[in-house]
Amino acid sequence: MLKVVAGVVLLLGALGLWWGRLGSGGSSAEVDTTARFLVAVMVIILLSHLLGALLGRLGQPLVIGEILGGLLLGPSLLGWVWPSGQAWLLSPEVVSALNTVAQLGLIVFMFLLGCELRMESPRKAVGTLGVSVLGAMGLPFVAGLGLAAAAPGMLQGSSPHAVGYLCFFGLALSVTALPVLARILTDLRLDRTPIGQFALASAAVGDGIAWLALTVILAATGSGDASDMGSTIALVVALVVFTALVVRPLLATAVRRAEERPGTGTLLPLLLVGAISYAVLTHLLGLHAVIGAFLFGTAIPRDSKVTERMNQQLQGFTLTVLLPLFFAGVGLNVSVGALGRDPWHWLVLAGVIVVATLTKLVGAGGAARMMGYRPKEALRFGALMNCRGVTELVVAGIGWQRHLISTTGLTVLVLMAVGTTAMTGPLLKLLGTKPLEPPPGETDGPAGEADGPAVPALQGAPVRADA
Repeated sequence: MLKVVAGVVLLLGALGLWWGRLGSGGSSAEVDTTARFLVAVMVIILLSHLLGALLGRLGQPLVIGEILGGLLLGPSLLGWVWPSGQAWLLSPEVVSALNTVAQLGLIVFMFLLGCELRMESPRKAVGTLGVSVLGAMGLPFVAGLGLAAAAPGMLQGSSPHAVGYLCFFGLALSVTALPVLARILTDLRLDRTPIGQFALASAAVGDGIAWLALTVILAATGSGDASDMGSTIALVVALVVFTALVVRPLLATAVRRAEERPGTGTLLPLLLVGAISYAVLTHLLGLHAVIGAFLFGTAIPRDSKVTERMNQQLQGFTLTVLLPLFFAGVGLNVSVGALGRDPWHWLVLAGVIVVATLTKLVGAGGAARMMGYRPKEALRFGALMNCRGVTELVVAGIGWQRHLISTTGLTVLVLMAVGTTAMTGPLLKLLGTKPLEPPPGETDGPAGEADGPAVPALQGAPVRADA
């Protein structure tokens, strides 16, 4: 114990001397910026994972702690309590470097998410999933339109596209985070139950629809010229068709050859180059880079040991280092103080959280009830679809970058994402985590299907399920 205390004292003393040296201008500006960048990365990773581990012990997904770590380093806490410390740690040059690295991490994350998306479904599941996704996304979308229309002065950004702002806010309320959902189901041992598989399948289809809808919104708000919008949409459609007809078969051949010749090490660089190339293409088309990376990821062949190994290689560094930098970047643009002392602002925040939760419970739960699930299982499904996680942060960040929402609007959506994700586990525990036993002659799912509705095959876990 004495050795530990002595080591801590020596470390603190060395840090104090180092701090004084930097403060006295003992290093060049270039070295100082590099040192600050490295210190910022160290602090972000340490704080994010410490909070993640702490909240993980409380039954929350790790991503909640990582998001909170980013918020605490922003104006919501550090900038309020110690403005000079934040200015030193997160100078404009450091923030610019962090944002650049974070964008790369976000592109790789979306590529991995696209790689793990499973949407292959038997024909009899199409109708079932259609109803569930419509309920889980439709009612929150309509409610989001109403909320956005009620508070444009607070939530709308500087973009002149009022319809785009309304549609974007509706979409932001309708998303579900597939990775976080998978982690919660696994933790509660619901991932193999009919309702768990149903929720995973619905979230997977909803993710695809959400990114498609976001692509249309960005194309429509990218230019005021209808012909430009039409050409952008046409180019995106052409890219999707080219990916399905040309890129997907080529990647299947590349993966097969990599399996036949293990140890060559050329597949991973090839796939990364492809993902970044697609990101550049969609960025140049006026959309967002993550859309291209996600699209390229959907073309990667599934159920291959080579691609599984590649995912494992990429996930470690991306999810441990790069993604927390993205959370920190979002946190720097989120300020709880922006809500001020105006009761209307806090009423809007509370309204968004309540409406976002209730519409998922009613919309998704009602759809599950229509599919034949018993009331308690239907409520479980609604609670699962209320989980928004990092998907919400990515969508909200894109809307803020495009000026569709204001900084206050970004703050509201981020806090809503944290709140709805944090309440998912407790809601499920309140409703019970053991699958319900149907009475004699009844089923747990739709009539005539003892194991619940037919759902898409979702082999394997999505990208780190707590992301």
